Amino acid sequence: MDELNLGPRSDMLRMLGVVETLRVLDVEMPAQVMSCYLFVASRDDGCTTAELQEELGLTAASTSRCTTWLTGHHRSNPTRGLNLITKEVYQPNKRLRYLRLTQQGRNLAKQLSIQLNG
Repeated sequence: MDELNLGPRSDMLRMLGVVETLRVLDVEMPAQVMSCYLFVASRDDGCTTAELQEELGLTAASTSRCTTWLTGHHRSNPTRGLNLITKEVYQPNKRLRYLRLTQQGRNLAKQLSIQLNG
């Protein structure tokens, strides 16, 4: 096998591993929910819902739906909430929420980082 093809293929397989790890949490987890989790996990001290919306190009409704799923709640089934983030009122602007990883969310972020980077 050509050495140039091994690198990208290996990268794709590691990314697939990350997606499959997330799907273990909920086999029907949409890519938007995964993106929201990964964005919050990429920030050292969390982010506001406005930052998440702007960076990912989401509507307020999509952001609310995705972040609620990532908390301990799910709109159609309360037992499907993932408990990966917390959502708190952002004091400078009470219309916004501040998103942070829970301990479970931090543990998952470490696991995913190891999968990607070895």
